[in-house]
Amino acid sequence: MQTPREISENLAMHGIAVALLSEDREHLSALQTRLEATRLGRAVFTHLGYPVTATDEILRQIQESRSEVVIIDVPTHDPNRAVRAIELIRSTTQQIAIFANGEMTQPANIVASMRAGAGEYVDHASGSDALSEALTRFSTMRTRATGVAGKARVLTLLSAKGGSGCTTAAVNTALALQRSHGDVVLVDFAPIGHAALHLNLRPQFGVLDALQNLHRMDVSLLDGLMTPTKEGLHLLAGPQQPYPNEPTPGELARLFDLLVNHYRFVVVDASSRLDPTTRLLCDLSNAVLVVAQTDVVSLWSVGRIHSFVEEGSERDRLRIILNRYKKIPGFTDEDVEQATNCKVLWKVPNAFHSVSPAIDHGIPVVLQENLEISRSYRGLASALADASSTPGIGPDLVFGHDQVAMKKPAAGRLTFSPARAGH
Repeated sequence: MQTPREISENLAMHGIAVALLSEDREHLSALQTRLEATRLGRAVFTHLGYPVTATDEILRQIQESRSEVVIIDVPTHDPNRAVRAIELIRSTTQQIAIFANGEMTQPANIVASMRAGAGEYVDHASGSDALSEALTRFSTMRTRATGVAGKARVLTLLSAKGGSGCTTAAVNTALALQRSHGDVVLVDFAPIGHAALHLNLRPQFGVLDALQNLHRMDVSLLDGLMTPTKEGLHLLAGPQQPYPNEPTPGELARLFDLLVNHYRFVVVDASSRLDPTTRLLCDLSNAVLVVAQTDVVSLWSVGRIHSFVEEGSERDRLRIILNRYKKIPGFTDEDVEQATNCKVLWKVPNAFHSVSPAIDHGIPVVLQENLEISRSYRGLASALADASSTPGIGPDLVFGHDQVAMKKPAAGRLTFSPARAGH
């Protein structure tokens, strides 16, 4: 027999489970068609009519179908029964989102539905677009919430400028996490994927295949799209040539909803791309790590990236990894943070003569013992994992809302404190 967690994960792999309720047969059919067109949800229960009591059979069937969202059609001229149904479902079920479906020209109906407990009011005249956007918001919020519940943490790495070493940092951090904790996937969202070259892999499938097959994705297909390393790290490879189409918000949210239910850590290499996809990746992430060097161009770029990522957001996810670090007399962490408006999380030592041949041979430096840079990446992975497992922190790791940074105490064990970051 499957455990509740296994059942939940298998259901998640097939799309958001949705129940549809309406008193109009044509509206119910239209709702189902619109839902199928989103490619994000699947109808697990449809019914002509609304529940009227707490013991109503409809409520039991909604729960037994393991619905995650209930969409209730709100009639234009007589919304009262639908509004009462929203109140009833809200009061008798747990962890089920409620969407109201109706005309946007009826403000009284919108207000009544939202007050009754609907989290979304979807315009039934807008086709599948409005429903897709609502399901995307639901999926995004659920992805963030599952991080708190102990599922995968999403770490996105960006490059301050070309050649900063973002892919090297992403590959080595992912491998270090895999060796110490297991169940890690590296997702290559660079404009042209190089992670496979760093790992000496020849992937047959990748990100584009996953995005194109979300409508039929399950655990088996997801595993089949991955390229594993000897250490057990899974790579969802990037494209081998530029591609013209950007993924939609719904597609990205759906993909990451699958990944966080299947892995412990999701490491994303976004490299130097800065576009709407990057912003969406950052919104889905628990932490955003910008790989930079201590030169004027890099630090100037970090400041702009910080504004781009955090614009309109109250979250504080972005931290700096200083790569190829050499101490410069008179130039401190405070100088970097003042110039970029972003705290320093980690410093990776300059080891060009070790890293360059490691990339050429497809043997990442973190797999090579007795190197200072290898120890540095293992320390970074350990710190990120410790931050993820700290109880009571929230979805943005320790260095999120709590403004907490890392320090290295005398005993050599990484801990978290409100001090200046470094290692």
